[in-house]
Amino acid sequence: MKKIVILAIASVIASSSLDAADIKGSGASFPYSVYQKWLKEYNKQTGIKVDYIKKGSSKGIKDAKARAVDFAGTDKPLSPKVLKKNSLYQFPGVVGAIVIGYNLPNIKNLRLSRAAIAEIALGNIKYWDNKLITNVNPHINLPHKKLTFVHRADGSGTTFNFTYYLSKSNSVWRKSFGAKKSLSWPGDHHIGGNKNSGVAALIKQTPYSVGYIDYADAVGGGLKMATVENKEGYYIKPQLSAFQASASKANLNPKKDFYSIIADPSGKKSYPMVAATFILLPKEKTATNKKVVQFYNWAYNNGANIAKSLGFVPLPDTLTNKIRNYWKQKGIK
Repeated sequence: MKKIVILAIASVIASSSLDAADIKGSGASFPYSVYQKWLKEYNKQTGIKVDYIKKGSSKGIKDAKARAVDFAGTDKPLSPKVLKKNSLYQFPGVVGAIVIGYNLPNIKNLRLSRAAIAEIALGNIKYWDNKLITNVNPHINLPHKKLTFVHRADGSGTTFNFTYYLSKSNSVWRKSFGAKKSLSWPGDHHIGGNKNSGVAALIKQTPYSVGYIDYADAVGGGLKMATVENKEGYYIKPQLSAFQASASKANLNPKKDFYSIIADPSGKKSYPMVAATFILLPKEKTATNKKVVQFYNWAYNNGANIAKSLGFVPLPDTLTNKIRNYWKQKGIK
C-alpha cells in the first residue's frame, strides 16, 4: 500500500514538473492576446513553455521590482533613472492601439472629436445628444440618454497611455490630472472594470456606455469602435494601417532603454492613441534573461503575422536590430 502511495506521489510530482513553465511572466493586459498566441506557437515549435499572466502594468512593475517573475510587461515605460534604481533592463515587445468602444443600440459609425473624448473623460458630457457629439455626427439621430463612461479600475498602462493622450490634447486635463496609471475619475457617471477584458465586458453589458480599451479586446468582445479625430483634424478609423502610420513616429532609443511614449503622433493618417508595450528584466538573472530574449527574438522573427491578425503592429527590422544589439551589450544574448 505504501509503495502505491509513494508511486502516486512521485507521479504527481513528475507531472507537475513537466507542466511547469520554463519562463514565467506577468503584467500588462494590453498585449495579452498577442503574447498568448506567440507563446503557444513558440511552445509548439521549441517545446519551451512560457507563462504570462495578465495582471495590469502596475502589478507587472511590482512583480519585476520584487523579482516575483522572470520577466514583466508594462505599457508605461520606466525612465532610465527608475530602471537603474531597480536594476532592470527594458525593451519594447510590440505596438498596439487604444480605441473608444461604445454601446449605442442600433447606431454605427460614430465619430468622436478630440474635444468630445476629453469632455467625456472629464465628466462634463452627461447625455449622448450633447452638441460636441451631435455636431460631428449629423447623419446619426443620437438619443437623449445618459452616457456611462467605462474606465480601468486597476492600475493600468492602458490608462497611462490614454491619460497621456488626454494631457496632450486637452489643457484642462493636463493641468488637473496629467498622465497616470490610476486615478479618481471626475464626474458621477463612470464605472470601472479590471483589466481590458473587464472594460470590454462592462461596455458590452451597459447600454449607452463608452470607454477606452485595447483594440484586440474590443474586437474580441464584439464592440463597436468610434472613428476619432487625430492631431491634424482628420477622423481616423481604428485599423492596422492607421496604427502602423502612428508607430512609424516612435523614437525608441536603446541609449535611453527605449523609453518613449508614442501617444498623439503627428501625420494626417496617424491614429491618435497608440502605445508600445515593454518588457522588464532583472539585471542579475543573466541565464534566465537569455531564455526570455530567445523567446522575444523568435517572436520578432516569426510572430509578425500573428500580431497583425490581432491588430498589433510588429516592430520594424530597424528597431528589432537595435534591440538585439542592446541585448548583446547587456550580455543577455
